[in-house]
Amino acid sequence: MTAADAAGTASPGGIAAPPPPPGPGVQPPFVAPPTDGTRQRRWLAIGLATGFVVLVCIGGLIGAGSLVVLGTQVVRDEATAKVTEYLTAVRDGEYLRAYGLLCDERQARESEREFVNENLGGPRVRDFTVGSAELSDDIRVPATIRYADGTVDTVDFVMAQDGRTGDVEVCQVED
Repeated sequence: MTAADAAGTASPGGIAAPPPPPGPGVQPPFVAPPTDGTRQRRWLAIGLATGFVVLVCIGGLIGAGSLVVLGTQVVRDEATAKVTEYLTAVRDGEYLRAYGLLCDERQARESEREFVNENLGGPRVRDFTVGSAELSDDIRVPATIRYADGTVDTVDFVMAQDGRTGDVEVCQVED
């Protein structure tokens, strides 16, 4: 037997067999595996996610600001409407209805009978003009009241918000 026969390179007919396939130590034809754009897609996803978060945060700030502005306007409108309702009830002699529009603190200080007697004893309201509510530490609504005897008075209605119902109520009248 020859050395070629022992290595398996020669066949009985003298034809040489192909060499064995290369083993695991073979070098690939490229230095690094292809990325197929993975890095680009990752950065695109990070950029889009960041943009979305910024957009949501800006939208939230705008929404919160709008809520504050709209809430303030609602309180102003409600306070103006309550003063108008109160003065209308006093003008029309519906003192019990006007008393019901007073805040709990004022009702605790003054009974219905005292309120009615006080309004019956004073000059009757002939007409009035209610201004726009002003919000600061408290809610104030200016009004000009014209009485049947010809006198005119400019007063501020100090309003309070009922803790149970959330309604705005007349709490104090200041000259």
